[in-house]
Formats: sequence, C-alpha cells, structure tokens
Amino acid sequence: MREKGPGQRALETPRAAALAGVAFALLLAAAIVLVRLSIPGGADAVAAPGFTDPGRRDALRTALALVPFAGIFFLWFIGAVRAHVGDAEDRFLATVFLGSGLVFTAMMFGAAAAAGAVLAVAHPSGTAPAPATWDFGRHFAYTLMTGYAMRMAAVFVSSLSVIGHRLGVLPRWLTVLGVLTALALLSLSSNVPWAELVFPAWSLLISVYILVAGRRDRPRPAAAR
Repeated sequence: MREKGPGQRALETPRAAALAGVAFALLLAAAIVLVRLSIPGGADAVAAPGFTDPGRRDALRTALALVPFAGIFFLWFIGAVRAHVGDAEDRFLATVFLGSGLVFTAMMFGAAAAAGAVLAVAHPSGTAPAPATWDFGRHFAYTLMTGYAMRMAAVFVSSLSVIGHRLGVLPRWLTVLGVLTALALLSLSSNVPWAELVFPAWSLLISVYILVAGRRDRPRPAAAR
C-alpha cells in the first residue's frame, strides 16, 4: 500500500473535528447575539435596561450557559486538527496554533465568569446592581472578551491559515479570507459592535470546508466483482 504524504494525511482530519468546529461556531455566535441583545450598549450600557427586564436577564443567563459548551467543542476542534497536522508542521506554528487556542478559551471563560458574577451579586429583585459592581463587571467582561480574547482568536485564525497554506490543504481564497478575518479581529473587535461575530463565522466556514473536503476525498469502496 502506498504511503500518504503529509498533505494527504492532513486532509483526512476526522469528521469529529469539523462537527466540533460547527458546534463551537453556532454556540459562540448564539452567545454573542444574546449578550448583545440583552445589553445593547455593550461596555458603555447603563445598568437598568439589562437588569430590570426579566427577559434580558434570562437571555444573558442563557448566553453564559452556552459558553462552557462552546469552549469544550473548541478544544475538541483544536485537538483533532492538531493531531493530524502536528507531525507535518514545524513546532513554531504548531505551538502558536495550540497556545492561541488555549488562551482564547481561557479568556472566553474568564469573560463569562465576570458577567456571571455581576448577575450573581445580591441585590433586590427587579433592581440594578450597585453602580460600582456594574461598572467593574461590564468593563472587565467586555475588555477581556473583545479586547484580548478576540486578539488571541486572530492569532489562532492566522496560524491555522498559514498551516493550511503551507500544507496545501486550504484553497487560496480561504487562506486570504483567514488573513482578512485576523486583521478584522485585531483592528475592529474592541471598537465596532458585533465585529466579534467574524470569528464564529470564519470557524463555521472552515469547519464546513473540512467536512466537505473529507467527504470528497474519502476513497470509494471498490465495486463487487
């Protein structure tokens, strides 16, 4: 049997990686949308609308409940992809890819924990938390997510795009899109509302491509004689 080269081996990323990437993208996008809808003003929002409206509070709680599952699927995606490209890629890019993914996950969890802490602070039902608590919690959560986590997401996107380009397993248009996504996350995530949705959108696209490529390149069974 003829042995497969590194590029061919990388194309055989298991369906689990693609499915985990799809699940992560959908869960993270849903969490971001729910947070933005429950607190439209972001870090500059006043406390009252987001905390005196039960519907918005429930939406925010739902968003925070989705984050741990998004992180689990993201780690599964990282592990499955790295297991199949790690031997074919140099240690520098493999380390940057893994490190940026782990730091992003940690920051995403930290931002969710900060937002959850604001919700959990004891205050009378139907009223907003104390201004000092709200000011610290909202700025800490949003800064951690949009200012730092999304920068790590940009490093993750760029490193995976470089790996895919060097191994020849990603088309040119997807590599270019990865570079543009990284630039958008680096420059827009802190200042432009909803810009953080670029990352789950890219993750969904790359996961669907892996899934489609895996099916297309799967060897067909020989016809029975």
